[in-house]
Parts: sequence; structure tokens; C-alpha cells
Amino acid sequence: MLDAYGRSVLYNKHKGVKLDSAYTLHGPANTKYYSSGFSTDTVIAHRALSWPYMALEWIKRKRNHNWPSQETIAVIQQSGTLLVPVGQPISPEGHLEWRISLSYGEKILVWQFSSTQYKCYVLLKMINKYFIQPKVGDNMLTSYHCKTCMFYLIESTPATLWQPQNLLTCIELCLKKLRTWVEEGNCPNYFIPEENMFMGKVYGHIQSNLANVLHDLIRQNGKYLTGIPIFKIGQNLIRACQSPVTEIDNEQNHFDSTLVSVSFMLLSIKAVWFKLLETGILINPLILEMMSSFNVARQEICTILRSFCCSSLGSYLASKCCQEDGIDQEGLDMAHEFLLLGSHSDVASGKLKLAAFYLMQNNVVTAESILEHIEKNYTFLVVSVDSETTNDIVHLRIEDENLSTSELVRNYYAFPVPYLPSEICCTPRALIPETFRTTGSNQSSQDPYFDFRQSWAVVDPKLYLHFLEYQCYHQQYKFRQKMAALENMIWVIRYEDLEYKDTALNLLAYCLKQEGFLVAAYKVLFMSVKLRNHNNGAKWQIGCFINTAFRCLGGRH
Repeated sequence: MLDAYGRSVLYNKHKGVKLDSAYTLHGPANTKYYSSGFSTDTVIAHRALSWPYMALEWIKRKRNHNWPSQETIAVIQQSGTLLVPVGQPISPEGHLEWRISLSYGEKILVWQFSSTQYKCYVLLKMINKYFIQPKVGDNMLTSYHCKTCMFYLIESTPATLWQPQNLLTCIELCLKKLRTWVEEGNCPNYFIPEENMFMGKVYGHIQSNLANVLHDLIRQNGKYLTGIPIFKIGQNLIRACQSPVTEIDNEQNHFDSTLVSVSFMLLSIKAVWFKLLETGILINPLILEMMSSFNVARQEICTILRSFCCSSLGSYLASKCCQEDGIDQEGLDMAHEFLLLGSHSDVASGKLKLAAFYLMQNNVVTAESILEHIEKNYTFLVVSVDSETTNDIVHLRIEDENLSTSELVRNYYAFPVPYLPSEICCTPRALIPETFRTTGSNQSSQDPYFDFRQSWAVVDPKLYLHFLEYQCYHQQYKFRQKMAALENMIWVIRYEDLEYKDTALNLLAYCLKQEGFLVAAYKVLFMSVKLRNHNNGAKWQIGCFINTAFRCLGGRH
């Protein structure tokens, strides 16, 4: 098509494109709706590898608080951009214009959010959903505007502000910045400030209404938060235990509240269950069948718990078989069956234990296939669960009332991967020192049921995924892939909010030692000890280092 200057340009409309009846056209996106209530947007875009000149200011921008870091800026610059077929809403040549999308960079920035920053972002979206959009319409203030507000605020404030005790203050600052933008009628794009994202949308009476709504929220000093359904967790949990899930009304059956409650409960119940398992009391698989006699709500919880128990029971049986004289193949087959049952626990943990089992059986191809499946499903929507934030709003990313709680846990939650001392023969060699982190007088101070952190080897799921990938590729002499897995481990340690960071560093040191990077491995181990001085498996590895060094020196004389 020719523009007003006679130049040949690419038309940005879906001209001649026939959509399936399941799709609806929304701007540049083809939206498909599913019977479950989910919807997906597909946007046709052109990839541009070079950084756009109109966003150069973002690269060179003066930042007083080093966010984002120069390293992150470089990664974003190399990630490229997308050209999306949509023009300015009030432009006379809107049908010829294409929008520059920096969605890759935005994802990277969101991954840099701290726990408090992500909580603030999620709460801001909830405030928009429950208190702003019902009064002004769904498309006036969007999640994208909220995300842009977060970017600007984090960039312009010190990291010390973003502490849990300041969460309400941070939310208020976001609302005030949004109000200022609305009053000025200008929401500047984070990467290209000259682009006004309110253009053609927020003006006239809509602008004044939106400003008034934001002003009212700011005046309430956070009292509006009690009106968000997620804060009814206690009521929902009590009611869920007293009646079937199907009897709970839609509002109280929110995924957020149910899943957070179940997750919090799981970590406590698992501690008791695994302690009994460790003593060998629960080796009878018939125990698991007892969980099927509860009502619907309790069955949901037990379905999740049963999968975790099957996974550890399988690992326990496999370890027991290997401890006997010779290998009990029949016992290993039974262990394998339990590990398969446990692989459906959540997004990653059960499958990771199954992959580790295959790896120890030298079935590297099957292990690699499982790891590829996990990585494919480990999307940005997946929530990593830890003992401190299971009931935090940081985990409230998905809302879907048509899935059961067990399905939601299976699809959107990744639990830490535990190995008990009783699973020692089925524990990867690199994790064995973690089960001996507590010795001597330190053991007497442990709670026999709940202080599992001191006597188990527990590792964050995403880090363990890349560790097992490295081990697979190392055994198959796939140099490029194993180095990529090693880089992924470093990335996760550096940028993810890990619960078991000392263990992550110890696993990284183990891999570096395998590569022959002894000095680097030694430095990483000391980083781990500096992070956690007491009860750290790194000290066992350092002891092995020193022992090896003395043996080498002794061999020279």
C-alpha cells in the first residue's frame, strides 16, 4: 500500500485474514475463548533485533538508584523489539502505523522485582480490578498502566523503600503517581516517554471520573484493601473444611484464597508426614488409600498431599532397595511406580525427583525428556512456594474458578524438592552433604517435627531443574547445552528470590568443580558460608577440597 508520500508501506490490518469462529478480533490481537473461562491472545508481530533510536534515551537515562542495573539494561537491549500492527487511536494514518513493543524487556524487568515490589504490583492490579474498573470501565486504566507506574517508581526510589513494612506506603505512592498522570492526561511509556499511553482514551469526563476515583482511594489510607475477596482467607478455609467445594459461592471459592490456604497447610502437614516416613512407619502403601474417604474439600487437599507423599515414598523405597545386599529389582519397580504417581504433584518437584531417579539409573534420555517437559511448562505464571511466603499475596497470579484446587496446584505451583536422610541412596551426590548440615550439639536444639530444614536436603525447584539439566548434558558430553544450563543456574541464583540460596550455591560449586573450575567453585562455597555460616553443607565440600589438596601435596614428597 502507498502512503501520502508515495512510499510503499505495510498495511497493519488483518486484511483478507479469515478467523476461526472461536476467535474474536481485539485491536492487533486474535482472542480465543475457552469453555473453562480462559482466553488467549495471539498477536502477529515482526521481530526487530536492533534497538529503536526513539528508545535510546532509556539506555542512557541517568538513574540515581541503579535500577535497572547496567547488566540488565544490556540484556534488554540485546533482546530486541517487536513491531505490532496497531496505530495511534486518533491518528489519520492509524491504519499504516505499527507500534514498537518492548515486551521482552518488560518481562525481564518484572523478573527483577523483589518480593515486596511484586506484592505491590499484584495488589495494584487487584485495586484496579475491584475498585477502579467497575466505576470507569475496563479499558481506561489497565494492568499495563500499573506495570509502567511500577517501573517508574522503582527506578526513582531507593531499594530501602521496598521493604515489607512499607508495602502500604508503596501502594499509596503508585496511586498518587497514577493520579498525577490522569490529571495531566499523560501516561509516558517507560521505554519511550514521548509516547502517551492515555492518548485517545483518558480525556473529558472519563479523565475527571478516574482522577476522582483515585483521589478517593488515596484518602482511605488503605482501608479499601479489606474489600478485596482475597483477604477473606480464614472464612474460606473454615467453610471449605465444613462443606463440599461445589457449595461455596463464586466469590468465596476464589482460587487465590483457597490455594494460599492449602499451600500453607501443606508445608505443615508434609513435615509431620515425612518425619513418620523417615522412621519407616509408613512404608505400607495402603495408608495412602485412607485419604479417599473424606468429603470433596478434604479430598482436594489430600489429592495434593498424596502426590507429594508418593514421591517421597518412592524415593524412600528406592533407597531402601539399594541399601540391601544386591539390588532388589522388584522393590525398585514398586519405587518407580510411586515416583510416577508423585510426578503429578505440582509443576516441578515430583517430576524432578523422577528425573533424578532416572539419571541415577543411567537412563539419561528419559531424564532429559522429563526435564524438557518441566521447562516447557515452567512459565512466568508458575509460583514458587517457600515456607515464608506461602500465604503472601506475591503468589496470587492466577484466578480461575473452573479448576479444582489440586489442578491449580498441579498447573501453577512449584514446591521445593526435599530429600530425607532415609532417601540417602536415592539422593544425588551433590545434595548428600546437605543432609549432614547439622551435627553434634546442634541436633539437640531441633524441633523433632518441624525443623526439617536442618536435616533434609531441600532445593528450590527452578535451580534444581537447571542442575539436573547440567548433569544430563555432562553425561552426554553436550558441551554447549551443559554450559547453557550452568549459565541458567547462575542467572537463577543472581536474580531469583530463592528460599534455599545456600544450597543453590553449593550445587553450583559442585558443577563448577566438575568442569575443573576449582578456584571459582571454592569462591562460590565461601559465598555460601558467608550467607549461612551455621549448618551449611558447603563446609563438607570445603573439607573435601582441603583433604584433596593435602593428598596432592603429600604425593609430591
